[in-house]
Amino acid sequence: MITDTDLRKQGMNVLIKNLGLVEAEKFISLIRSEHFNYTKWQKNLWADKTVDEIYDKAKEYYDNQKKNQ
Repeated sequence: MITDTDLRKQGMNVLIKNLGLVEAEKFISLIRSEHFNYTKWQKNLWADKTVDEIYDKAKEYYDNQKKNQ
């Protein structure tokens, strides 16, 4: 298990890589200012997807990450 500090760093790096610095900061600001229920959000996140569709997306992401290393 990684430390909280490393988790924060990795999380910010992912946000910045995918959203850019400004939008990553905006995202963090939105999360901190709203009453965000992660469990409720997560429950509905994949409601319209099958397990196979989720797997295919995860595999595609993994394969792309592996290629870009």
